[in-house]
Amino acid sequence: MKILVTGCKGQLGNELRRLLTTGMAEIGPIPAELKDAEVDYIDVEELDITDANAVDAYFADHIYDAVINCAAMTNVDGCEQMEDVAFRVNALGPENLARACAAQGAKFVQVSTDYVFPGNEPGERVESDPTGPISAYGRTKRAGERLTLEANPRSFVVRTAWLYGYVGKNFVKTMLRLARERGGMTVVDDQLGNPTSANDLAYELLKLILTDDFGIYHCTNEGICSWAQFTRAIVEGAGYSPDIVTPCTSDEYAAANPQAARRPLFSALKNEHLEQTIGNEMRPWQEALATYLKNLPELEG
Repeated sequence: MKILVTGCKGQLGNELRRLLTTGMAEIGPIPAELKDAEVDYIDVEELDITDANAVDAYFADHIYDAVINCAAMTNVDGCEQMEDVAFRVNALGPENLARACAAQGAKFVQVSTDYVFPGNEPGERVESDPTGPISAYGRTKRAGERLTLEANPRSFVVRTAWLYGYVGKNFVKTMLRLARERGGMTVVDDQLGNPTSANDLAYELLKLILTDDFGIYHCTNEGICSWAQFTRAIVEGAGYSPDIVTPCTSDEYAAANPQAARRPLFSALKNEHLEQTIGNEMRPWQEALATYLKNLPELEG
C-alpha cells in the first residue's frame, strides 16, 4: 500500500510515523497489511496544501492508495485573530487534497475536531448530531469537513478531541511545565470532553484506511472529564499533589483572558460509527494518559 501523511511534523503525524515504522501502537500491533507499506511523509516545506496548483503538481508525480491529512491550524485563539488564514489551512487545504485524491481513486482521511459542535447540551455527541461551531477554529474545521466530503466521496472525516502526543506542544506538557516552574495552575472546570492519545488515534486511522466504510467518525479515548480533572490526573501521575490545580469557571477564564476564543462546554464525543464498523479499541483516557506519562521522558520531542 502506498500512503501519504501530510503535516508529518505535528503530534499526529509523528505518531503515524512511529506506528508505521515500528509496526506497533500502544494498543497493539498495526494491521499486518500495513507492515510493508510505502509511506511518504511531508510537511509545509515540501507541499503547501493551500496552493491548489502545487497540490495538483505534486499528485501528478505521485500515486497513492490513501492520504492522511494531519496538517491544520490548531491554535484556537490564533484562529480567532486570523480566520482567513485558518480557513485556507483547515478548509481549502483539505479540499485540495481530497480533490487530488479523487482524481486518482485514493482514499482520503481528514482529521477534524469536537469544536464543530456548539457544546450547549450535556451528554455525548454522535456523528449525526447537528453541528454549530462557536469559534473560528470550529467554523474552519467544519468547512473542511464539508468540502472534503463534497470533493471525494471516498473520504473519512475523523473528529477527535483534546489531543496530545509525544512530539510538539500540547496541554499535558504545558501543565507539567507549570507544575514544575510555578508550582500550580488555574484551570477551567466546567468544560467537559475526552482527552485523546495521538498514538491511539493513529492506530484507529490505520485500521480505517483498509476499509471502504467512508463517512464521518468520532475517535477519542473513552471517558469524560473536565479540563481541571484532566489536569489533576496529569500532575498526580507525574508525582505532584492534585491540590496544586485551582478550578475556575469558563466565565472567570474569559474575564481574565478577553482575547480567548469561546470553547464548547459539552463537547464529549461518542465513537458510535467506529463501534459499528472496525470496532472501538480506544482505551479509557486514564489508561492512555498513564502510558503517556511513563513513556514521555524517553519519547518526548
